[in-house]
Amino acid sequence: MEKKKPKSIFIDGAISPEKIATSIAHHQVKTNIGAHDIFLGQVRADEIEGKTVRAIDYTAYDEMALAEVHNIRETAFEKFDLTCMHIYHSRGIVNAGEICLFVFVSSKHRKDAFEACRYIVEEIKEKAPIFGKEIFEDETHQWKVNG
Repeated sequence: MEKKKPKSIFIDGAISPEKIATSIAHHQVKTNIGAHDIFLGQVRADEIEGKTVRAIDYTAYDEMALAEVHNIRETAFEKFDLTCMHIYHSRGIVNAGEICLFVFVSSKHRKDAFEACRYIVEEIKEKAPIFGKEIFEDETHQWKVNG
């Protein structure tokens, strides 16, 4: 059996509300779906040591990140009764208030959708080599530490 090539998840810059709305709208014709769950990760204007984050510049080890997210995706399809899944992550600069991660799962029943979405987000945050450099209003920066 031929291995699937990892699908790209990267979007340059912020993930637009139009991208999110279009993804949702395309599922109206899929009448075997009974539930969707969506996670939207948004850049916060955190205050760190008296400085406010204005943006995050995301980078990744592309090949490794895509392979890891592909594994997470395949595992989620094995663990949960999912109909459909979409994962998008920003690359480049995303301003505070903008969306940087979009996970959208569909299933026949809400329990699988809820559990799968949380699983996918936590696994991506823990395992995918995607990094964010916080850019402060004074243009200084530091690597973001996920909590």
